[in-house]
Amino acid sequence: MTFRLSSDAIRLVIPALSLSLLLAAVFWLQPRAMSYIGLNLLFNLAVPIALATVAQMLVMAVNDLDLSMGAFVSFVACVTATFLRDAPAIGILILAGAVAAYAAIGVVIHLRNLPSIVVTLGMSFVWGGLAVLLLPAPGGQAPDWVRWLMTVKPPLAPMAIVASIIIAVIAHFIVKRSSLGVLIRGVGGNQRSVERAGWSIVAARATAYALAGLFAVLAGIALVGLTTSADANIALRYTLLSIAGVILGGGEFTGGRVSPIGAVIGALTLTLAGSFLSFLRISPDWQIGAQGAILIIVLALRLMLNRLERREKRR
Repeated sequence: MTFRLSSDAIRLVIPALSLSLLLAAVFWLQPRAMSYIGLNLLFNLAVPIALATVAQMLVMAVNDLDLSMGAFVSFVACVTATFLRDAPAIGILILAGAVAAYAAIGVVIHLRNLPSIVVTLGMSFVWGGLAVLLLPAPGGQAPDWVRWLMTVKPPLAPMAIVASIIIAVIAHFIVKRSSLGVLIRGVGGNQRSVERAGWSIVAARATAYALAGLFAVLAGIALVGLTTSADANIALRYTLLSIAGVILGGGEFTGGRVSPIGAVIGALTLTLAGSFLSFLRISPDWQIGAQGAILIIVLALRLMLNRLERREKRR
C-alpha cells in the first residue's frame, strides 16, 4: 500500500518546511525569540506582506502579473494616514474608488489584449504620483482604530500570527472552496473552456482584480497601523516580496495554479528571513541578495519534488 500526497499538499510541503527550518534556526541563534514577545517582533510586519501576497496571488491566478503592487499599497497607506483619519467618509470613498480602478484595469487588459506587466508598470507611476501628492514628505498618523487593531494582544499567540491564520483561511475559502475561486482559476488554467461553459471572462478578470485591490487596500491599512505614519515610498519593495511570496508558497506564473495557504506561509518565510539574516550579522546591503538565494534554493527543491511527482504519475 502506497501513500501519495495530493498536488495541493505537495505545494505546501516546501513552504512549510522552509518556514519551520528558518524558525528553528532563529530559535537556535536567539533562544529569547522563543516567546510571545519574541514571536511578535519576528513577525511584526508579516500581516501587510501576507495581504499584499494574497493580492498578487489573485492576479497571478488569471495568468497576469501586477508590478504596481508596492506603489498601490504605498498610495493606500498615504490615504489611510491622511483622509481615513481626518475625514473617514472621504477616505473610504477614495479607497473604494481605488478598488474599482483595479477592476477596471483588469477589464482593459482583457479587452485590449494588453500585457499586464506593461499596464501595471505604468499604473505604478500613477499610484506613486498620487501618493506623493498626498504626502510629499513622510507624515500623517494612523487612525486610532487601525492602531488598536494591529497592536492588540490575543492571549495565546501574537496578533501577527493570528491575523495570518485568518488571512490564510479566508483566502483559501475564496480561491479553493467557492465557485468564484474555481472560475478565477479556470480563467488562468483554460480560458477557452470557461468561455464555452458560458461564463464571462471579462467579469471573472474584473472580479479577480477587484479582490486583489481589496486585499492590497487592507495591506496598506495594516502597514500604517504598524508604522503609525506613512510615506509615498513606504511599500515599494512589496511588489517583489509579493511575487516571491506567491512563488515560494507553491504558486506558478501560468495555469491558474496557486496556493492561498502556501502564499501566506511564503510571506511569513520572507518576513522571517530578514530577521534570520540580521541574527547572522549580514549587512542590510546584502540581505536582499541573500533572500534571493534562499528563494532560489526553495524553488530548486520544489522543482525536484515536481519531477518526482511526474515520475510517480508515469508509473
